[in-house]
Amino acid sequence: MPRDTLTREQIIRAAVEVLDAEGVEGLNMRRLGTWLGSAATAVYWHVKSKDELVVLAADEVWSEIELPDPAGVGWREAAAVMARNLHSMVVRHPWLVTAMSLYSIYGPGKARHDDHLIGVYEAAGFAGRQVDWAMNVVFVFALGQALGAASDAAWRRRLRRAGGDVEEQVRADTAWITEIAAQFPRLRARLDALGDDGQDESFEFGLQTVLDGLQARLGAR
Repeated sequence: MPRDTLTREQIIRAAVEVLDAEGVEGLNMRRLGTWLGSAATAVYWHVKSKDELVVLAADEVWSEIELPDPAGVGWREAAAVMARNLHSMVVRHPWLVTAMSLYSIYGPGKARHDDHLIGVYEAAGFAGRQVDWAMNVVFVFALGQALGAASDAAWRRRLRRAGGDVEEQVRADTAWITEIAAQFPRLRARLDALGDDGQDESFEFGLQTVLDGLQARLGAR
C-alpha cells in the first residue's frame, strides 16, 4: 500500500492488531508494513518510531471503554460498567500491561476515559482527593484481576515464538502444580472441589465488594 493511501488511523488500528497477535516484542515497522501490505518506509511517513506507535496504539484501545451516564443508571452501575469494560479491554489486549510498564500512556482515549470516570465518582458524592482515591481503588482491582489473563497470553506467545508446544506445556505445568498442591491439605481439598474456574463470578464478587465499601464510606459521611 503506497504511503499516500495510508492514514495514521489505519496504521494505529493495524498496530493494535499486530500487538494483539504478537505482543510488544513482535511489533516493528517492517512487520507492520507487511501486515498493511505496504513498505516500512510508508509507515514512517505517519509515525516516527515503534515507541510512538505503541503509545498511540495503547491510547487507542482506551476508546473501547463504554461511558455510561450516571444520571441515567446511577453512579454505582456506571462505575461497575466502566470497571467491567476496563477488565475486558485488558484481557482483549494483554500487551497493554507490558506497554504501561514501559511507556507513559496518555492521549485522547485515556483522557476521555478519565474525564468521564471523574464525573461518575463526583456524581456519587466524593469530592477533592477522595474522587481520585475512589477511582484508583476500583481501577487497581479491575486491572489486577486482568493481569492473570494478560500474563498467560504473554507466556503462550513467548512459547509459540520459541517453537514450543503450548498445550503440552500447559499439561506438564498443571500436573506439576497439582502434585505440589496435593501435599497440602487445604490446597488438596480446593483442587478436589473446584471445577470451572469461575473467573466471571470471581470478578463480579470482588467488584461488588469494592463498591459496597465505597458506598458504605459515603453513607458513613
